Amino acid sequence: MPEQTVGSPVFMVGPMGSGKSTVGRHLAGLLGYSFVDSDAEIESRAGADIPWIFDVEGEAGFRRRETAVLVDLARNRQVVIATGGGAILAEENRQLMTDTGIVIFLNVSVAQQVKRTGSGEGRPLLQTGDREETLKKLMAEREPLYRELADVIISGSGGNARKVACRIHTQLSERGLISSATD
Repeated sequence: MPEQTVGSPVFMVGPMGSGKSTVGRHLAGLLGYSFVDSDAEIESRAGADIPWIFDVEGEAGFRRRETAVLVDLARNRQVVIATGGGAILAEENRQLMTDTGIVIFLNVSVAQQVKRTGSGEGRPLLQTGDREETLKKLMAEREPLYRELADVIISGSGGNARKVACRIHTQLSERGLISSATD
């Protein structure tokens, strides 16, 4: 993958429950960047929560909103963006991420996802059927796309969120994808 310039947006990708938002906030602090959760931004712009958007507009309507938000957010140079787990499904989103930013794949096991997503409340894709089976199916479909996009792949399971963010920061520095404040 081509190296991105200093000041590129950083996209956190991975399955639901991988820690994209929590780790992303810590990473933003380490980089001196702002942080945005794309799902929270969608809700803010819509004036409604994601389950409502799914109920009224369906997944397709939600995905259209998601793409519009990602296009806007990618214009910011120094931002860490936590994407929704399915943001990588649209070719337009994948192209946007690889063309404009650095992509971090937070990888976690399905067992860890089950633990972290709790009852699945607020997560429309987990509202029907067996949650574990749904998460397995989603991971099988999406993991190849996460891996294909990623500039850095890191386990979101080991250690607390701050330690995971520090490991990402180290990887970014070692690969020359970011520069230190003293450069």
